[in-house]
Amino acid sequence: MHNNEEKTIDESVQGTALSIEKKPNSSRKLYIESYGCAMNFADSEIVASILSQEGFSTTQELEDADLVLVNTCSIREKAELTVRKRLEKFNAVKRTRPHMKVGVLGCMAERLKTKLLEEEKIVDMVVGPDAYKDLPNLIQEVDDGRNAVNVILSKEETYGDIAPVRLNSNGVTAFVSITRGCDNMCTFCVVPFTRGRERSRDPQSILEEVNDLCEKGFKEITLLGQNVDSYLWYGGGLKKDFVKASDMQKATAVNFSDLLDMVAVAQPKLRIRFSTSNPQDMTLDVVKVVAKHKNICNYIHLPVQSGSNRILKEMNRLHTREEYIELVKNIKTIIPDCSISQDMITGFPTETEQDHQDTLSLMEEIQYDFGYMYAYSERPGTSAARNLEDDVPEETKSRRLSEIIALQRTHGHFRSKQHIGKIEEVLIEGTSKKSDQEWMGRNSQSSVVVFPKENYKVGDFVLVKITDCTSGTLLGTAVGLSDNN
Repeated sequence: MHNNEEKTIDESVQGTALSIEKKPNSSRKLYIESYGCAMNFADSEIVASILSQEGFSTTQELEDADLVLVNTCSIREKAELTVRKRLEKFNAVKRTRPHMKVGVLGCMAERLKTKLLEEEKIVDMVVGPDAYKDLPNLIQEVDDGRNAVNVILSKEETYGDIAPVRLNSNGVTAFVSITRGCDNMCTFCVVPFTRGRERSRDPQSILEEVNDLCEKGFKEITLLGQNVDSYLWYGGGLKKDFVKASDMQKATAVNFSDLLDMVAVAQPKLRIRFSTSNPQDMTLDVVKVVAKHKNICNYIHLPVQSGSNRILKEMNRLHTREEYIELVKNIKTIIPDCSISQDMITGFPTETEQDHQDTLSLMEEIQYDFGYMYAYSERPGTSAARNLEDDVPEETKSRRLSEIIALQRTHGHFRSKQHIGKIEEVLIEGTSKKSDQEWMGRNSQSSVVVFPKENYKVGDFVLVKITDCTSGTLLGTAVGLSDNN
């Protein structure tokens, strides 16, 4: 499975503990683990930044911690079970360190606040995604021996004024959050309930963060949101309240294509990616901006979820199969070498064999470069959980999923082969997982490229001749630095 994308769950980094440089005045140690999407990993960097002001330094040793925080995910049942196992482990350590406090952050906090605090008594503190600025007060409460909760979802909070501490950073690539929350009520999805209504961050603060990253030597950023295409800044406030904006606000509003253009112009040598796009909100303006700037990568993560119109309607996806295929055709016309990846859910309630075949035939038509495929997992609180019976048997779900994965593997391999013989610009991110003699980086299409190290270094933009590929990785040899260094 390809695993470098944003909203999707990168299995290789789940539960990594963050580390930042120790400040001389710091007296207490924070251990923080993150699960779920890139948004959570980015949020943990905001939390570390807030707590470093409070005298906390991070540790990667659980046994040294005074405060243990786990940033949680609710997207699938498996994610929640993983976190529960970790909480058991933390509680075992706590028996030997009675002063150690444990807190749950993020999406599970919102969903399971009373359960975790009062019924099971396995945590001291529960903090929702919009309440991180309240952490100093909450920690004070906990220090005084009381449980602390803040899971209030905000209409304004974007953390635009907090410079994230880049944790576990390779110093080359970074995430920059541009929106929080989501207004699209897909019936399978818990995000609108755990992260609240959609709001956008002030473009000025985004530009400042991007400029600052460039000064620090970062070479690539990913603009991040649950749904980046619906970014809309008109002076603050919720996306849905834009209808009430003044004429002046409407005339000077900044949408996603404007923002993308601003960032690309501000830093012409910076590589720019964005995720996640939503078919119903993506306009061709955005695609044209990508085509216009060579520093914006030719890669669009475009979740479809199903190839069946009946299922799309049940999911409340506000696009049809035909509209989706049309959008992809337009993208490929405007950017011929654009790669496209999917999210797919199989076994959604009422899904028939015909619906499943519709999904496979959509995949055949598009031949995605990468994909993230999951069996449906009912999430309490969502509209699907309330109104639809989870009626597709587990064995049917897993058979359909393996058929989808197998087809994706075939298409991914086909797309990889199309790169062979080409010379492509690759940004070196680090040493290859397989061999310390080789660098690993990505091309514009987000394919992983591996090539012999020679005298190049991390952060270099290198022209690489692609000579071969495996199903998920391109192999090549460097032919020189690109003119982007």
